[in-house]
Amino acid sequence: MNTYFQKDYHLGAFHFFSTSHIVTLLVIAALGVCLFVFRRTLQEPKWNRVIRYAFVAILIMSEISYHSWFIYVRSWTPRYCLPLHLSDLSVYLVIILLLTKNLNLFKFLYFAGLGSALQAMLTPDLGRYGFPHFRFFEFFISHGLVVLSCLFMIAAEKYKPTVRSLWITFLIVNVYAGVIFVINRMLQSNYMYMMRKPGGGASLLDVLGPWPWYILSSQAVTIVFFYLLYAPFWMKRKMER
Repeated sequence: MNTYFQKDYHLGAFHFFSTSHIVTLLVIAALGVCLFVFRRTLQEPKWNRVIRYAFVAILIMSEISYHSWFIYVRSWTPRYCLPLHLSDLSVYLVIILLLTKNLNLFKFLYFAGLGSALQAMLTPDLGRYGFPHFRFFEFFISHGLVVLSCLFMIAAEKYKPTVRSLWITFLIVNVYAGVIFVINRMLQSNYMYMMRKPGGGASLLDVLGPWPWYILSSQAVTIVFFYLLYAPFWMKRKMER
C-alpha cells in the first residue's frame, strides 16, 4: 500500500489521455449528467443538504490528505503547496458556496472555478504520479468536485450565470493574477504558471507563444472559453423565446 503514497513513484508517470485519464474524465462527466437527470430529487431539501454536505466533507478530507501527504514525504513548501492556483483556490471557494448557496459566488465560480478545473483535468500537471498513485486520485476528486458542485447549483438551485458576471469574473481573475505575480517573485514560485509553462508539453499554454507573450495570449483564450461556458444558457434563452 505504501507504494501508492511514495514520493519517488516508479509504477508509471501520468500520460495525457491515457486509458486511466479518459476513464476518469468519463466518470466525472457521467456524474455531471446524473445531476441533471435526478435534478428534481436534488431539489428536495433533504437530498439537497445530503449532497451538498457530502461534497463539502469529501473536499475537506481531500485537502487535508493533500497537505498531509506533502508533510509525510517531507516535501511541503510554500513555493508549491499553497492553494494559489485558480483551480486550487476554487476548491475552498466551492466549499463556501455549498454551505452558503451564495449566488454571486456561484457566478464567479461558474467561470473561474469550472473553467480552471476543466482545463486542469484535461491537462493535469501530475508528472510522475500516474494511476493509481494517491496524487492521481486526490487531484481528480478535488477538481472533479469543483465541476460537479457548479453543475449541482445549476441543476438543484437553478442558478444561472450572466454576461455581466462573465466580465466581472474576468476582471477579478486579472487582478488576482497581478497579486499572484508579486507572490511568485517573492517565493520564486510558479503559481498560475505566470513565470514559466508547466512541464509535460501538453498544456494549452504551449501553443500560445513564449513567456511573457503566452500570458497576454491567454487573455483572449480566457474570454473565448468563458463565452463557451455561457453559450448553453444563451442558447436556452433563445429557444425559450
